Amino acid sequence: MGYASLILKILLSFFISASVLYRYGNWFRHRIFVTLTVLLAWFCSFLIIFALPLDIISTVYRQQNRTETYIRANNSEDESTFPWGILPERVFVNLWRTVYWSTQFLTWMIMPMMQSYIKAGDFTVKGKLKSALVDNAIYYGSYLLICGILLIYLALKPGIDLDWGKLKAIASSASNTWGLFLLVLLLGYSLVEAPRNFWNNSNASLKLTQYYFKASKLSSDKCEAEETVDDVLESLQAIATVIRPGHYLHGPLETILQKVPVELKDRMTRRQLPEDVTHDLPTEKSLIRLHRQTIKSLQVLQRTETQWNVLLDKIFECEDTLKNQVSMDRRFKRTFQKESSWSNRYLSVPVLEWYWKCLVAPVCWKLIGIVTCIMSVTIIWSEVTFFCVSPRLSLFAVIVNAAKASYDYFMIEVLSTFIILYLSFCAYSTILKIKLLNLYYLAPHHQTNEHSLIFSGMMFSRLTPALCLNFLGLIHMDSHVIHSQIDETSYTQIMGHMDVIGIISHGFNLYFPMAILVFCLATYFNLGSRCLSLLGFHQFVGDEEITTDLVQEGRELITREKRKRQRAEESSNRRKEYQDRFPTNGRFRTSNAADLARPTDQFEGSRIRDSYNMETYNRTTYTSDEINTRFPPAEDDIDERFGASTGFGRNLDTRFADGYQADNSRVEGAPPRGIFDDV
Repeated sequence: MGYASLILKILLSFFISASVLYRYGNWFRHRIFVTLTVLLAWFCSFLIIFALPLDIISTVYRQQNRTETYIRANNSEDESTFPWGILPERVFVNLWRTVYWSTQFLTWMIMPMMQSYIKAGDFTVKGKLKSALVDNAIYYGSYLLICGILLIYLALKPGIDLDWGKLKAIASSASNTWGLFLLVLLLGYSLVEAPRNFWNNSNASLKLTQYYFKASKLSSDKCEAEETVDDVLESLQAIATVIRPGHYLHGPLETILQKVPVELKDRMTRRQLPEDVTHDLPTEKSLIRLHRQTIKSLQVLQRTETQWNVLLDKIFECEDTLKNQVSMDRRFKRTFQKESSWSNRYLSVPVLEWYWKCLVAPVCWKLIGIVTCIMSVTIIWSEVTFFCVSPRLSLFAVIVNAAKASYDYFMIEVLSTFIILYLSFCAYSTILKIKLLNLYYLAPHHQTNEHSLIFSGMMFSRLTPALCLNFLGLIHMDSHVIHSQIDETSYTQIMGHMDVIGIISHGFNLYFPMAILVFCLATYFNLGSRCLSLLGFHQFVGDEEITTDLVQEGRELITREKRKRQRAEESSNRRKEYQDRFPTNGRFRTSNAADLARPTDQFEGSRIRDSYNMETYNRTTYTSDEINTRFPPAEDDIDERFGASTGFGRNLDTRFADGYQADNSRVEGAPPRGIFDDV
């Protein structure tokens, strides 16, 4: 029975990690070794979270089974007190040894090299590996320096014999100390922001104001990213004029150009170079530098484009919710229709959607906010007091020990799983939303680049072991917290203790978690946002004038975007209506369509030409959509960002819009003739 529970949690961990990777990554576009490495890192992290409660109840059972009172109480072989998830100790020892050291090898050795390899601008595998080693020289050198200082300190300390076991303990404890530092920072922010965000989600007006503020800031980032790409394209165009086929650098230049999307490449070939641009022959090093700049600039542009489109959808949804809240019709009406899918077709009932989004959802968000607020307060209290054993002040330790006394293993497993999941949600959700140095961002709908996926895998692998060790301290199942002889979990045995360095084992790891209270207070009073705002980094602070100005600017930007999307939607509807009225089969109109409205002979040539132009336009649009897989922006925004080279469809739509109306009052017959049709 115990093996069944472990297998079930292994499958659950794999399903969650694969689902998250499918949502954020792109399995068909990314390199296979990146996808597999990130999947393994996430799978190991989720497996630690779900399998640790089984290790806890197995340890509790073994501990109680050694006491004479427990043996006498079980002379009747009562199966009700036997935990259903019990497993031999060797199973967890082998599991944790494999999972833990695999994640440590990935996060400290493989993934940093993989990150540098991906962003390297060299054109050969050997060159990319060399650049990756150079980029990580400082990274690995700092670790070697710290390890060298620790080893010298331990070698000079009397009474300590360094063996392989203690060296492994030093390595794992150093990694877990770094993870604990990161965990305290993330929890100090998310334990306050998570309940606050859930509560604010019930207030559509406040949420919309925050979205306007984000739109204003993101618009600036988007413009900056486009300007950077323009500079890179200008450099590429200048180099392309001096490097011709047959030159030894023509191959590397083609490698760079292959990474540029089609619409950007067309814009580059059509633009006029400034007169002050030099046309000197580049060197291989300058091409490598330009290759690296191209990769980085395109990643930033793709990320900002994705953020912008996702934010637009959120804003339009929030505006529709506000409008429908004051509607007496009690039918949810949208400004823009959702994409056609089976869920939208069968589940989006206007009446049910109105009751859910306007009445039920705000109440649910408030209830979730209250529950998470209680959980956050309990965690903060336990983090501040978990080292106090007599009297026992950690609320989680009190509940777990009460369940131990009543042999309620199921309650221990449920409580442990619930607490670990909430801690993981607070820590991981912050990682998923973090935008560190404007380089890393996990975007949904398969829009996350490889660089950000690897970064998230590294953070998950470094954070999860420290999070689980911290939880074991909260429930007093760590002997170095309660300072008494207890049966520790197999997980703690594999992690080891930093016994050789007392200042870490008896100081930092015990008292640093108390800093969570300081970070939580700073987050509650928005001290970090106010400090960043004073330094020039605009943050959403409601009582500042700059915040009001940015909100107003964001509202104006969204109004323009809404008008553009409405015009694009109307144009699409007119085009669809035209195609329905004058269907085409191949190159010419079908005989049935011709029977509906037979034009006179003098308009026959015009009708055939217009039909052919329309069919050619549809075929061109379809091909562009197939090619444009790197950036999936809104269709109405393409020619503003990428120039008139992609605006053929819009010009043709305008031509049809001038002669046709969307209502039923239009004239039957052939389409209107153009002014140059007979030329």
